[in-house]
Amino acid sequence: MKATVLVIDDDETIRHFLPRELRAEGYQVLTAESGKAGLQILEKEPVDLVLLDIRMPDLSGIQVLERIRQQWPDQVVVMLTGEPDHETAVQAMRLGARDYLTKGKPIREELLLVLNRELTSQRLGREVQHHRQEKSQKFSREFVRGQSQAMQAVYTIVDQVAQSDSTSVLIEGESGTGKELIAHWIHELSARREKPMLEVNCAAIPRELLESELFGHEKGAFTDARQQKQGLLELANGGTLFLDEVGEMSLTIQVKLLRVLERMTFKRVGGTKDITVSVRVISATNQNLESMVREQRFREDLFYRLKVVPIRVPPLRERREDILPLARHFLAQFNRQFGKTFATIEPGAEQILVSYPWPGNIRELRNLFERIVLLSQGVRIQSQHLTAAIAPAPSRTDVSSLTVLRGILEAGQIPEGGFDLEGTLGGIERDIIRRALDRSGGNQSKTAEVLQMKRDKLRYRMKLYGFQDLPAADVG
Repeated sequence: MKATVLVIDDDETIRHFLPRELRAEGYQVLTAESGKAGLQILEKEPVDLVLLDIRMPDLSGIQVLERIRQQWPDQVVVMLTGEPDHETAVQAMRLGARDYLTKGKPIREELLLVLNRELTSQRLGREVQHHRQEKSQKFSREFVRGQSQAMQAVYTIVDQVAQSDSTSVLIEGESGTGKELIAHWIHELSARREKPMLEVNCAAIPRELLESELFGHEKGAFTDARQQKQGLLELANGGTLFLDEVGEMSLTIQVKLLRVLERMTFKRVGGTKDITVSVRVISATNQNLESMVREQRFREDLFYRLKVVPIRVPPLRERREDILPLARHFLAQFNRQFGKTFATIEPGAEQILVSYPWPGNIRELRNLFERIVLLSQGVRIQSQHLTAAIAPAPSRTDVSSLTVLRGILEAGQIPEGGFDLEGTLGGIERDIIRRALDRSGGNQSKTAEVLQMKRDKLRYRMKLYGFQDLPAADVG
């Protein structure tokens, strides 16, 4: 359904002509023959745009405009007049009128153009505000500070970089580590917090459409460009633009983004006019951009422009002391969401959580608890809840673990960021034991024989990794 337009004009011809033209375009139209009648309608009916005549007998258009501004400061008003009057037009614009149309000339095309422009701008403004509120609520609901030293170092950088509202930030980390939440935290702590934070996932939008999404386009710029469109850079003016998966951006768009970072100006697709903005750009990637620079798949100059302040978000396996606080946070969150009463996580389940390598990081942990709380009943999270949920996944984990080990052995050195030896070896051992149990049909004696270990040691390992609640005697 299209917008509602209120026509306030004492001229009966105008009150007949304009509604007919507007209704033909799908608009809902209300009419008033005087300023007083128009104000009464505004008190009762929500209206998207007011077409207001300047000269009327009871209240002038300027007087009506002043009252509208006092009672409904966000109301969009376009003035109408039978005679061009520069002085009155300037006065109306100063009072907040969005445009000024002359009735003495063919008005239909110009009127429809103005309506489309103003109502589109109004809709986008509402969407931006709604988007910002949603993101702010998501941020406050999902963000939980980790206690590990690794995350404390991240928080220190975030607190510092938030004080500068223009410095570009590059957030690096594996998928699921919380890069988006870090970006939102920077925005919420900065002086730009009252302005919008918009985001785009560069991997989720076809490369041929990403340019229009970022920079906007002019009408007729390409086949489907039926009207002018503002891009995210314009809509985020004064605020923050978050570029997720920035490594997926084409080299052509990288050139245009570099110009924005250098000059804070750009042109819409198909446009000739420079548009100036003030936007902080925060980027995130799970790729190695330095390698992409060497391979000439990412511009070196853009890389350094984006990476004025780098922030590396460590994977969950490198900050195991954060796992249980995060788990309890998600447990409480999904208890509220699904009306469940899980109160605690049993020690055996806690051990499984801490030992598991979490290849999907925080996202995997969150999804696990959402699934468990939704599908289970009770007051305690037990080992079997977790083993049933994560037992099928270790093969994926151990491919990652083996890759890390192979890389260390081939390179002959430990990675600069350190290496979680216990977690990696634990993930591999867990998967081997599971495979041996499957091969032996669950017979622990045969499994111990296959793995060339004593049965009591196997039982200890099985209990450690939470495979099952073990019986008092071996199952033969």
